[in-house]
Amino acid sequence: MRTIIEPFRIKMTEPLRLISREERRAALARAHYNVFLLDADDCCLDLLTDSGTGAMSTRQWAALMLGDESYAGGRSWKKFEEAVRTITGMRHILPTHQGRAAESVLAECLVKPGAVIPSNSHFDTTRANIEYAGGAAVDVLCAHGLDTELDAPFKGDMDIEGLERCIAAHGRERIPFAMLTVTNNAGGGQPVSMGNIRAVKSVLARHGIPLVIDACRFAENAYFLREREEGYRNRTLLEIAQEMFALADAATMSCKKDGLANIGGFLACNDDAWAERFRTLLILREGFPTYGGLAGRDLEVIAVGLFEALELEYQVYRHATVEYLGSRLIDRGIPIVRPVGGHAVFLNAARFLPHLPARAYPGIGLVNALYLEGGVRAVELGSVMFGRVDAAGVETPAPLELVRLAFPRRVYTQSHFDYLLEVIEETWRGRSAIGGWRITYQPKLLRHFGCHFEPAAP
Repeated sequence: MRTIIEPFRIKMTEPLRLISREERRAALARAHYNVFLLDADDCCLDLLTDSGTGAMSTRQWAALMLGDESYAGGRSWKKFEEAVRTITGMRHILPTHQGRAAESVLAECLVKPGAVIPSNSHFDTTRANIEYAGGAAVDVLCAHGLDTELDAPFKGDMDIEGLERCIAAHGRERIPFAMLTVTNNAGGGQPVSMGNIRAVKSVLARHGIPLVIDACRFAENAYFLREREEGYRNRTLLEIAQEMFALADAATMSCKKDGLANIGGFLACNDDAWAERFRTLLILREGFPTYGGLAGRDLEVIAVGLFEALELEYQVYRHATVEYLGSRLIDRGIPIVRPVGGHAVFLNAARFLPHLPARAYPGIGLVNALYLEGGVRAVELGSVMFGRVDAAGVETPAPLELVRLAFPRRVYTQSHFDYLLEVIEETWRGRSAIGGWRITYQPKLLRHFGCHFEPAAP
């Protein structure tokens, strides 16, 4: 059969409601035209993020009831530790309440003022944690990663020559580690090849620089490797994941993505001295190292979900869903990042709204238009999230103006995506009437979460 069906049946439902356009307009105004500030109940399809928004399986719900809530050394911790160690192979496993907490511990322990952290692309909280510690987060993405039209298999790769130049320019002593995000969320959910991971590791090893993998979508990256890189077609996703992690010295993960959980994360490493420093700060920030800010039931859920994310049938369905929407948008001439990523479809807001310059925040214009049209909540990945503002208040735009439609795991069915397609089509037809926006208030860090907007003057 050619039809790829959801590899599950629905056992519990949650009602959705679509409020009227007038109600959506009022809700958006109350939220200062920032969709992060909307009430979830006012959103029909919530594609703001795939982080912690998925549906758990019956096995996960059953595991949840087995949670051991002991403060130290509980049974649930041992299950979690065994699962993470089986997949990553790393000696030291430290649970955290989510991925940014792992990033915070990593940065506070290892990043000093003046440090430089190269990556294929730092996402928002990773960059913020590095900068908060006084470091500089430097993106060293391969050249074709910025070409939204190019249909290349591994656009999340790091630029190896760029990495060499970065080390030469700043000096090894200023680089405590480098990072690889798999898949590369900021650039369209694009995968990183195993060949590139090996090449990055080779360069870093020559200079004595550790490699840290941001592994929140490791299972999706493993699937891309199986489908696109020679020599992996007959390997299991677990085997491919283990090979990825074997090349790293440490890893951070939000288990709210490919852990198929609603909360949780971890920090893992092989270095004993690192682990000692991490544990000390973990106790101060998160909790005892055998629960790390999580309930025992959460540890149980993640221990199951990590392996469910590595099931081939699940990944085939998930990637087919993304392809389903992406291919239909391409057929209609609607500009997206090509090829589609593993967890989302990324609309090219700059090409969708070519009459709006970066300073008018076309991504915000498109996000707000999608919400007004059909109650769809998406997120801007452009100059609001990634633009840089210097001490004089001068803003440098982001290299790309994107809008991400992130797919919660095991939540929406094909009819939801058909509806989403209709909303995007209607927005596309009315795109000439979409105006620009200006910021009226912004926090100092991670401004996209809390800033306020108003329509810009024509």
